[in-house]
Formats: sequence, C-alpha cells, structure tokens
Amino acid sequence: MRYSTSVSASRRKSRKAHFSAHSEARRKLMSANLSKELQARHNVRSMPIRKDDEVVVTRGMYKTREGKVVAVYRKKFVVHVERIAREKANGATVPVGIPASSLC
Repeated sequence: MRYSTSVSASRRKSRKAHFSAHSEARRKLMSANLSKELQARHNVRSMPIRKDDEVVVTRGMYKTREGKVVAVYRKKFVVHVERIAREKANGATVPVGIPASSLC
C-alpha cells in the first residue's frame, strides 16, 4: 500500500535523491536520536547533529565512546568526534568519520 502518490517507492530514485541531496537536505538526513531525558524535555525523538553537541557512539568499533562533535562533514555524511581518531602509517593522526545514525 502506497501512503503518498507524490513520493516514489523506487530504490533507484530514492538513492539518487539521497546522494545528490543539497547541503540543507543533508543536514536533515544527518539526524541522530536523542537520549530519553532529552526526548522528554524537547518532545522530539531525533534532531539534526551540529558542532559542539555532546554525543555517544552507539554502534561500531567505537561503541560507548563519548565526546563533543568537532565537525559535521555533510559532503561525506559523517561526523567527526573529539578523541576518536586513528593513526596513519606515517604517524599522523586523522579523525575517524562516524555516521550520524550511529550516534545518540
């Protein structure tokens, strides 16, 4: 059953819309769930992530790590969190990009 006739259910079209979305649309796509107390306070389940937000990683290799958002990289759909970095072969440290859906 289709809910809206104006929105396509095609995988091809939805992927194209996702990956060719402009920056303001990507802001909304890069939303993360709020903690239970923040959900109760603001009466919303999720919000777009922005710089200086306090986040907890809920999935992946860095699960349960906490930190402040250093950068929101909309072009790559990732978020950089402080103290979550890896070392390159030449010894330099680079921030690890974490998908916004993996944060809380």
